[in-house]
Amino acid sequence: MTIQYLLDENLSPHWRKRLLRREPGMILRRIGDPGVPPLQSADPLILDWCQRHGFSLVTKNRQTMAIHLAEHLAMGKHVPGIFMLTGSMTTDQLLAELVLIAGASLENEWQDQIWYLPIT
Repeated sequence: MTIQYLLDENLSPHWRKRLLRREPGMILRRIGDPGVPPLQSADPLILDWCQRHGFSLVTKNRQTMAIHLAEHLAMGKHVPGIFMLTGSMTTDQLLAELVLIAGASLENEWQDQIWYLPIT
């Protein structure tokens, strides 16, 4: 598995449990956990943390994340990837998609990009 996910605080805390039930070896953190950005962190702080720690962000933040990613990249920074939830799938389908992406991805495949789920 090549992807580690940082779950946005606006996603249910139950997502982590459900993802780990499907894929026990998956590395997941959630904003607000110890050692990650605190709740209500600004997007630039979250993107910097993802870059330093090699985590791909899973978020619903369609309003500002793309703007902050463009600014982040313009400063010569990078992120492993951002997966944007669109609401067009059930929670079970989205979780299955994240497991599939984590298990089938190549290193740096999603770097510096926003991907809108579903991809498959």
